[in-house]
Amino acid sequence: MGTGAITEYIDVAQLVLYVFWLFFFILIFWLHRETKREGYPLEQYDENKPGLAGWPDMPPPKTFVLPHGQGTRTVPRPDPEPQRDLALKKGMPGYPLEPTGNPMLDGVGPGSWNIRPQKPDLTHEGEPRIQPLRSLPDWSLASQDPDPRGKPVYGVDGEVGGTVVDCWMDLAEPQLRYLEVEVAGSAPAAEAGEFGGAPTAKKVLLPINFSRISGKDGSVRVKSITARHFADAPTTADPNIVTLQEEDQITAYYGGGYLYALPERMEPLL
Repeated sequence: MGTGAITEYIDVAQLVLYVFWLFFFILIFWLHRETKREGYPLEQYDENKPGLAGWPDMPPPKTFVLPHGQGTRTVPRPDPEPQRDLALKKGMPGYPLEPTGNPMLDGVGPGSWNIRPQKPDLTHEGEPRIQPLRSLPDWSLASQDPDPRGKPVYGVDGEVGGTVVDCWMDLAEPQLRYLEVEVAGSAPAAEAGEFGGAPTAKKVLLPINFSRISGKDGSVRVKSITARHFADAPTTADPNIVTLQEEDQITAYYGGGYLYALPERMEPLL
């Protein structure tokens, strides 16, 4: 027998290969099961049937301790996932769900959002990750970039939907994340401010990924929605903080506009 041979038919190299195959199978099994901690079991078309977990089955619950005193999070959840009523109707099996209300506001289709914590995303130091420049005295926009503050925001229809009043920065990854837009014509319709003060104009956040800032005059153009849609955009409860839930809803609103903002967008191309 040659070097490394255990018997005439088995040697060390062959055993190492079998061990690798076993390790690789266990790794794939573990990774595939770990992916089911969120979003499983899958919902079926027939609501009377239990959800589909597939193979392998659901992983055992695991509890994660969140940083900065935010408590714990257990996945899969020991209780059923929270549900919200959706303005959708079911058609034939395999067909997409059809909106029954205003899809721009109902959070359905490409504008859908998930239920997330009503808390802001935090940096490693524990402070809100996304903040407006007015709260960051040591921050400023790069001098090489156009400053959109005070410039108009145009919708896909070419009309002015509002004016940029501030920029919201990402402290963890230093970059511009949102433009704060004062909606055009919103001051007369707004409610009175605190202690019966003068009415304040409605201000909404515009994700920078949905905007194009002109390098010539700093004006902003948005292709996903029209000017009138800015008035219905989700707002933040705190004027200086955006929560994870609000971020999901804001981004979903502008994303849904690519299908629902104009009637012709919902029609087939051919």
